[in-house]
Amino acid sequence: MNYDEARKIILESVKPVETEIVKLSDSAGRILAEDIIAVCNVPDFDRSPYDGYTFRAKDVPGTLHIIGEIRAGENFLTPLKPGEAVKILTGAMIPEGADAVVKYEDTEYTDTVVTVRETFRSGDNVIRAGEDIKKGDIVARAGEIIDAGTAGVLASQNISSPKVYRQPKIGIITTGSELQDLDSLLTAGKIRNTSRYTFESALTLAGFVPDFCGIAIDDERAIAGIISEALKGNDALIVTGGVSAGDYDRTPEALKIIGAEILVRDVALKPGGKCVYAVKNGKLICCLSGNPASALTNYYTLALPAFKKLSGLKNFLSEEINVTLANSFPKRSPQTRMIRGRLKFSDGQAVMFVPSEQGNGVLSTMSGSNFMAVIPSGSGKLPEGTRLKGFTI
Repeated sequence: MNYDEARKIILESVKPVETEIVKLSDSAGRILAEDIIAVCNVPDFDRSPYDGYTFRAKDVPGTLHIIGEIRAGENFLTPLKPGEAVKILTGAMIPEGADAVVKYEDTEYTDTVVTVRETFRSGDNVIRAGEDIKKGDIVARAGEIIDAGTAGVLASQNISSPKVYRQPKIGIITTGSELQDLDSLLTAGKIRNTSRYTFESALTLAGFVPDFCGIAIDDERAIAGIISEALKGNDALIVTGGVSAGDYDRTPEALKIIGAEILVRDVALKPGGKCVYAVKNGKLICCLSGNPASALTNYYTLALPAFKKLSGLKNFLSEEINVTLANSFPKRSPQTRMIRGRLKFSDGQAVMFVPSEQGNGVLSTMSGSNFMAVIPSGSGKLPEGTRLKGFTI
C-alpha cells in the first residue's frame, strides 16, 4: 500500500476529541472549537492615529481656535463649532463635529490657535470605527490554532474563556527485551530506550500530551496487556518495535489478542515501511518500527496527520513545498523514499541540505532536521539541483 492510500484509511478512522473551556491567558497553541463572531466594532469609535489637532475639514486652510484637549480614554463632550479645533492625542476619540486630523508638525500653533495651511477632506487621518473588525464578522474559525493575533482578537471581543478542543493524550509503549531505560547499568547486549524520549519530545512539540506507559518484553501477551491498560487513559497510542516478521516481533499478534481492527499493515515507504495501524474502541494504535529514525519517519508521514485531526485541527495535512536539493543523494529509490534534511531559503528559493546518512537506524541526522522530501518510487541517484516535493516537520 502506498503511503497516500494508507494515510487516507488512517485519517478516516479518527474523530476529534471533546471540547473544554480554558482561560484566554492559557489558550496559546490550543485549537478553537467554535467560530467566533464579532459582537462589536474594533475600534468601537472613530479615533486619531497620532498626536495633533482635530477639526472640521471644511474649515481649512485657515486658523482655528483651540477649545480644549482630548487624551486616549477620554470623551470630549463639547461639539465643535465652525472655526474650532481640539488638541488630540494618539488613540483618542474624535469629538462630535470633527472629521479630520492633522499632525502637530504640519501646523503652526500657540496655546490658543492653530493654523492649518493644507486642504483636508472629511475622514482624512481618522481611524474609523470598525476599520479593524466589523460587528458580525467571523474573526476566527473552529479548527484554527490560537496564536498571538487570534488571542488579541478574542480579547477585543471580551472573550475571556474560549471553547477549545481538549489536548489529546497519546500513550507511548516501547517493546523489546533488549531495552533499558536511563540511569540503569547498561549490560552487554542491551540498548537505551531512546524511542521513549524521542516520541515524548515529538508529541510535546506538536501540542499533544505524551504518556509513557512502559516497556514490554517480546511476548505477545505482555504487549497485549500493556496496550489494553494504556488504552484506558489515552486517546491514541504509539507502540514501537516488534512489527517486522522476525521470531520475536510479536506486536501484530498482541493486536489480535485484544481484538483490535487492523487498518494498515506495512507501507511501500523507506524508511519506516514496517508498521501496523489498528483501532480498538475507536482509538488509534500506531505500531511503528523499533528503529527510532524509521519510526519517526512513519510518524511524520502517517501518524502525525491523524493526531492533528484528533486534536480538532482543521488543516491537519502539512502543506507541500517544492524544494531544490543543495547536494546530491547517492542512492536509488525502488520504492517511495523519505529523506530528512534542513530547509533554508537562498536567493528566494527553498533549498534542502541533505545529510549523507539516512539509514533506518541513524537517528543523529534527525537532530536539527526540519523538512522531509519525498523521492518518488523508481528514482535513481539524484544530482544536486534536483527538485522534490516535501513538508516541514
